[in-house]
Amino acid sequence: MTSRELRQSFLEFFRQRGHTIVPSAPVVPHGDPTLLFTNAGMNQFKDVFLGTGTRDYARAADTQKCVRVSGKHNDLEEVGHDTYHHTFFEMLGNWSFGDYYKREAITWAWELVTSVWGLPKDRIHVTVYRADDGSEQDQEAYDIWRNETDILPEHIHWCGAKDNFWEMGETGPCGPCSEIHFDRTPDGSGGPLVNAGSQDVIEFWNLVFIQYNRKADGSLEELPAKHVDTGMGFERICALVQGKSSNYDTDVFMPLLQEISRIAGKPYSGGLDDRPSIAMRVLADHVRTVAFAVADGAAPGNAGRGYVLRRLLRRAVKYAFIELDVKDPILCRLVSVLADTMGDVFPEIVRQREYIEKIIRAEEEQFGTTIEKGVAEFQQRTAEASIVNAADAFFLYDTCGFPLDLTELLARERGIGVDVAGFNQLMDEQKRRARMARKNVSQEAVSLNVEGSTEFVGYDQTTAEARVLAVTEHGVVLDRTPLYAEMGGQVSDHGTITIGGEAYPVADVHKIGTLFLHTLESEPSGISVGDDAIVQLATGYRAHIQRNHSATHILHEALRRVLGTHVQQAGSLVTPDHLRFDFNHFSKVSDKELREIEAMVNAKIREGISVQTEEVAIEEARKIPNVKMFFGDKYGSRVRVVTIDPAFSVEFCGGTHVRNTADIGFFKLTAESSIQAGVRRIEAVTGFDADALLLGRYHEIERLSKRLGVSDRELYQKIEGLLEEKKGLEKELAHARLASAAGVLDNIINQASSLNGFRVATGQVAAADIEALKSLGDDLRNRLGSGGIGLLGAEIEGKAQFVCVVTDDLTERLSAGKIVGAVAKLVGGGGGGKAHLATAGGRQVENLENAIGQVQAIVSGMA
Repeated sequence: MTSRELRQSFLEFFRQRGHTIVPSAPVVPHGDPTLLFTNAGMNQFKDVFLGTGTRDYARAADTQKCVRVSGKHNDLEEVGHDTYHHTFFEMLGNWSFGDYYKREAITWAWELVTSVWGLPKDRIHVTVYRADDGSEQDQEAYDIWRNETDILPEHIHWCGAKDNFWEMGETGPCGPCSEIHFDRTPDGSGGPLVNAGSQDVIEFWNLVFIQYNRKADGSLEELPAKHVDTGMGFERICALVQGKSSNYDTDVFMPLLQEISRIAGKPYSGGLDDRPSIAMRVLADHVRTVAFAVADGAAPGNAGRGYVLRRLLRRAVKYAFIELDVKDPILCRLVSVLADTMGDVFPEIVRQREYIEKIIRAEEEQFGTTIEKGVAEFQQRTAEASIVNAADAFFLYDTCGFPLDLTELLARERGIGVDVAGFNQLMDEQKRRARMARKNVSQEAVSLNVEGSTEFVGYDQTTAEARVLAVTEHGVVLDRTPLYAEMGGQVSDHGTITIGGEAYPVADVHKIGTLFLHTLESEPSGISVGDDAIVQLATGYRAHIQRNHSATHILHEALRRVLGTHVQQAGSLVTPDHLRFDFNHFSKVSDKELREIEAMVNAKIREGISVQTEEVAIEEARKIPNVKMFFGDKYGSRVRVVTIDPAFSVEFCGGTHVRNTADIGFFKLTAESSIQAGVRRIEAVTGFDADALLLGRYHEIERLSKRLGVSDRELYQKIEGLLEEKKGLEKELAHARLASAAGVLDNIINQASSLNGFRVATGQVAAADIEALKSLGDDLRNRLGSGGIGLLGAEIEGKAQFVCVVTDDLTERLSAGKIVGAVAKLVGGGGGGKAHLATAGGRQVENLENAIGQVQAIVSGMA
């Protein structure tokens, strides 16, 4: 039975028993900021189990895409090293919401696995819950297995709460479960291995019976409606039905493994100790996780689920680099195989194939560049070393982003060791400094020991009467304030606090716990706890901030509509004079896209849309269509929702906003840039600042037009003409330089010496940079034609740099990389490259001439 047939037979089995077949939820749980990824089939039904939601059906079945790569469900380190752990997997499941219960769940499961799929009954074991202290047990489930199926009685095992009692959290729905295991031991003697973590006895289906509510005091009470929640590992059941000892040997994974094997030029043996096979399994697993996460709206980044994806991608690239010797992007080439094998069930992987490939390729290339630079840095730092010291290994890791295991690989190739213990010590010191930095909170914040809290009234009021709760060296804490504290990317308000007839300008407001600390421009002398105060908001300053904050919300949605729904906020800054928005995106935003984004934002401003704000219960807020919430943000029981047209932008946000988009005035983009791999930054201005920017640019155009003697409309054409003229002059200069260089190379070739039947041409040249030196090396190699070796040296930016070339007919005997590496040692450096062309360098520029003079002796020793 193929995997397609098996999946369909599961769904059809339960369809015939009155179940509604529901689609898989996205692997990125957009409606639940408490989860990084969907990690179980029950996630989309959590509200039903909690009693906060309902469905139109009482029975459901599906195949759910799941990712388990963080938290308590973290199988990452096992992936590739065993036969059955995965970061991405499908979970087949059937559910009953207050309908059928244990009898149907157990007897149907037995019928499906034995009668429909034909698994041998004497190889199946099941577990039933019994409390660790023996105080309670699931006798009902045991009796159903014992009396209503023909399982061998000795194959029913009592197990404790660790494996056989399911709980959603510390409180809430919970209940006993019954697991189904398969014995793969040669003689069928695997009973003692049930729940022992053995690959020979595998759990493949868990039947959960949700019948209790765990109360805050730890006690259990019966639920009025009892539910069934089952989950079966699709990859595991495929292996069992197809008679495979490894999930990776099934038709779920083999097409991926075959393609990886073809690209790498290495066979897939399937061995658990075979390093290339481990690497291939890692790549096959990780590309599934990344591809489906990207298809469902995630993107590699430096935080949250984005960081998890980046970590997976880089882990896969490292395995390809170290174990398969694959240096070029490979994961992106596997997406088409994934689309072919799984696209019929999950069509999103087909629809977004090209986009997924672009995202993955960009990450692979970026990390490839990191590896390339790290290799060059490694060679330079360890040219004459007998061991890679801790400081160099840490520099490569911390500054260059070069993983320690790659440093160890390069060191092994050189026959030297790495001070791993010293590296780990430096890592521990860095972590300690980071912990200290986090603890280094301002003394004023630490010293606050105030009962009560600050009530923020600034959404509706610009002035407030308040009482002083605390006085610090530079500020005061009040019981009420209309001044917004800095948070969520929005800077704090300004204003004044009047106490005892004296007005104190407020420079900053910070929220510390439930208190607002107002930092004053002058020392709060004469202010005492209990003093009455009048707080006045600087409304003009606030208005500038509000314009930029509301514009940021509109920009966010415009980015998603123009670039794609994968765009997610990665950071923001809202100030009175500009806004900055960081977001996940895999490539530079084109000029055309920027114009479209800017036009969309300004169109929404001109529409004059009323900006609605409301505070609602968190559970209700999550149900709002298209609402944006952010993983990792801590939300209370009630949240503030800001809506700019329900069909356009709805976000959880505690900041301050304009009442109408027309109040923003005008929006102008000022910059677009990359701040890290996969994260772009847009900067913009609004209102009066946008007006001033455009007016200033208009005056600059006028000034240029007058200087060049043309009208505004002719300015672009005039500049184009000047640039063309400049390009022509540069071309003439380049020709002159080439003619000069050709003369130098002719002299070097004419003075070449003979050695063992070939020519050795060396000399010192002038070159602006290493690329120019390589170009001269290419030219020298072409001029030598055959039977020649050339080495050119140059002083570039205070360092001695070399390029070595070897003609094709000699590369079997001599390597440019080895020659130039030996020469570079004479100037305190190192380097290398390919057999026909390689570069190297060192810091001892004073030894440049002498090093060039030693080339013939070095080549003689190698020939």
